[in-house]
Amino acid sequence: MTDSPFDLTGRVVWVTGAGKGLGRAMAVALSRAGARVAVSSRTADDLKGLADELAAEGGQIDVHPLSVADPDAVRVTTEAVVERAGRLDGLVNCAGISPDFTRSERLDDATWSRILDVNLSGTFYCCREAGRIMLERGGGSIVNVSSVHATAGFGRLAAYSASKGAVEALTRTLAVEWAERGVRVNTLAPGYFDTELSKPLMSNDSWADRVKSAIPMARTGDPDELSGAVVFLMSDASRYTTGSTLTVDGGWTAW
Repeated sequence: MTDSPFDLTGRVVWVTGAGKGLGRAMAVALSRAGARVAVSSRTADDLKGLADELAAEGGQIDVHPLSVADPDAVRVTTEAVVERAGRLDGLVNCAGISPDFTRSERLDDATWSRILDVNLSGTFYCCREAGRIMLERGGGSIVNVSSVHATAGFGRLAAYSASKGAVEALTRTLAVEWAERGVRVNTLAPGYFDTELSKPLMSNDSWADRVKSAIPMARTGDPDELSGAVVFLMSDASRYTTGSTLTVDGGWTAW
């Protein structure tokens, strides 16, 4: 135990979408800050390597396969997290599906619904169930992962942008509603990072050039570069921060 406000020793943090990309990087960062991490992903195989890595470092990790779009499964998993770890202090909602890179007039109903079901409804289901636990114990921190495209328009991302904009609105509402009862809710809005989520777009040279030209740092981010932000929002260092959006985008939204 240290005197650092960033120390998460003794806390239990649940990270959804932890099998790959940003979710995986944030789970690693939280574990290295001292937290016991519960990790979820739709595919258990995606979590095995993460569990092995953190266990080898001496971290405590619990694996809970989950589709966040299923509200019953979210409820059962939340109960399982608490039963196994004994408590729940934090939640990082990172589960999300790759945006369908389609012009809006060609976007079909099923794709629209599928993206919102996971990115928006799934985030709400996890907030609702984890929030109940945190409200009962009088404290906790929730970090909902959004995107620069919650606020900055970009063609062919209608469903994805709509889902992330709604996540930010949901975050502000929950923050206001739960603040007096000790539960903080914030948004972490990444720009473009080197992950599987961005590969379909960045594999096209013309679109990749367009994206990088919109970033003052002229490069995409490494997933590890979100580590400090998520530890800050989950720790006592941000104890007076709620309803806020922390943007980590290489300067994209500064133009």
